[in-house]
Amino acid sequence: MKYRKYIVFAIILGSFSCTKLDEKFRSELAQNNSSDLKASQFLASAYSSIAGPFQGNSDLWALQTLSTDEAIPPTRAGDWDDNGAWRAVATKTWNADLGQVRGQFEGLLATQFAASNALQYKPSPQEAAEARFIRAFSMYWVLDGYDQVPYREDLTNYKSLPVTLKGKDALDFIVSELTAILPSLPDAGQAYVANKNAAKALLMKIYINKGVYLNRATPTFAAEDMAKVASLADEIIGTGKYSLNANYFDNFSPDNNVKSTENIYTFLNDAAANRGSNVRGFTYMVSHYNQNPGGWNGFATLSDFYDKFEATDQRRGIYYNYPGALPNPGKRVNVGFRIGQQYNLTTDAPLNARNPSTAPLSFTREVKLRESDPNTLEITGIRPIKYAFDYGTPGDQKDNDFAVFRLADVMLMKAEALLRTSNAAGALPLVNAIRQKRGVADLAALTLDNLLDERGRELYWEGYRRQDLIRFGKYLNAYQEKPATDAHVLLFPIPSSQLAVNPNLTQNPGY
Repeated sequence: MKYRKYIVFAIILGSFSCTKLDEKFRSELAQNNSSDLKASQFLASAYSSIAGPFQGNSDLWALQTLSTDEAIPPTRAGDWDDNGAWRAVATKTWNADLGQVRGQFEGLLATQFAASNALQYKPSPQEAAEARFIRAFSMYWVLDGYDQVPYREDLTNYKSLPVTLKGKDALDFIVSELTAILPSLPDAGQAYVANKNAAKALLMKIYINKGVYLNRATPTFAAEDMAKVASLADEIIGTGKYSLNANYFDNFSPDNNVKSTENIYTFLNDAAANRGSNVRGFTYMVSHYNQNPGGWNGFATLSDFYDKFEATDQRRGIYYNYPGALPNPGKRVNVGFRIGQQYNLTTDAPLNARNPSTAPLSFTREVKLRESDPNTLEITGIRPIKYAFDYGTPGDQKDNDFAVFRLADVMLMKAEALLRTSNAAGALPLVNAIRQKRGVADLAALTLDNLLDERGRELYWEGYRRQDLIRFGKYLNAYQEKPATDAHVLLFPIPSSQLAVNPNLTQNPGY
């Protein structure tokens, strides 16, 4: 598998066709605006646009995950070399021209444009609120990664440059947007529609990380911000709409839109409606060529991270029986972390590697950033499967909706807010409630270190690990196969291509 270059394309007004499937999707997104299809068309485009940077193996997900202690992108001889791009991500030696850095930035700006565009076509109050939520969400991730957010409210005058909101100004703007739209967002419905609880979960992310955004190197956590986190969590939990799933992987299954009782906000993936993004890539990127459905033999988890899980922890890996799954007569682990001998999930026959074809396909704990031994290129590294593969849906588009905000994360954020304000007694039951559902014993006491570990176990492969490590002061540390790094990598560089066209942007320090 080679690095997919991110291509940002212009969104042409009026270019979206109207089909029955589009009409069905729009009716679910905006029930009160059937008289104006244009607004709902562009809103649908904004929903589709935001999923791109998060799903698959490139851009935002890659930078947020592969640069941390939970994942490694090994170069396997010449495969996955891509001119050193993945090694640069893993070791945080990126520059302003790295494709992933550029792709994340431009992809998020494209979403901001698509959301703002929907506001130009007489949206209903709910449609406008949804579009502003998507815009605020994309702007939030630009703030998180770059601390500079280009923003163009007026889309009618392209001669003027967008303003650049920095640091606290960007933070305040995003908070004001979310606060303003809350009354117009729906209370409930499909999780892939922006809703009040999604906006509150995003506000929780903002307040829990606010100290980071005000001072990246030495963040502090104001009591009033932590109180807001806890209060917002109580509002979400108090709706009674969400509960922890008995089976953790129901949150990520092909029918998670029906099974998950935790998912607050998701990105829609619907093959029938041709909606969504490359969620199948989460399986392909870690699977071996000879595994069903095949794979690209790429990324892995580090053994130090895997060892954070207890043997009984459901999240570490289980046999998961779900609609459309392969027969799996041996009840082999098909979700979670795959380690050791691998099997054909239809016949239960042991699998061999491709080269050499006589070698057992047995994934090892050992993995290096640069793999060169021809006898082990295909087997090094423990392989995580978060999203159970959708065998029942033909083609590349799969139906697992991507989980953005979940109840478990809301509970963990509340626990952190309480812990940071000296209320460990109030925080501990929240963490233990999650652990009980996942099949592990209660923690006797809660510290920042074991809370960070719990966030890792609960949220691995969901794109939050970089953010968590920065907030807990661990991101710059040396990890297995990864060196310690300088503080300038707490921000990504502004892409050179953006600096060339927007003089209101300035390069971040250290680049």
